[in-house]
Amino acid sequence: MKLIRAIIKPERLHAVKEKLNEIGVKGATISDVKGFGHQKGKTEFYRGNPVQVHFLPKVQLFLAVADEKKDAVVNAILEAAKTGKYGDGKIFINNLEEVVRIRTGEKNEKAL
Repeated sequence: MKLIRAIIKPERLHAVKEKLNEIGVKGATISDVKGFGHQKGKTEFYRGNPVQVHFLPKVQLFLAVADEKKDAVVNAILEAAKTGKYGDGKIFINNLEEVVRIRTGEKNEKAL
């Protein structure tokens, strides 16, 4: 099993969700986060004065998937989240040792 964590632009979330639905992903955990990277922030104006914003809003998705679904999930996120500009995000993939569904006690792939 794999734990996939994707950090994407908030405006791409709906497109990513639709792509994941198309390939049969049953669920994800989504959090609003802030971060910085190659974009180096941006300048916004507040009451006519420039304000440097160093931490940009992003969305973080957590998905636990079976090993054989990993490539399909990564490709779906890439296809839906990519704009070709700085700040598109990153995908992190880790091995997932064990999963337990609290309601039933099912473990691993059965719990996904």
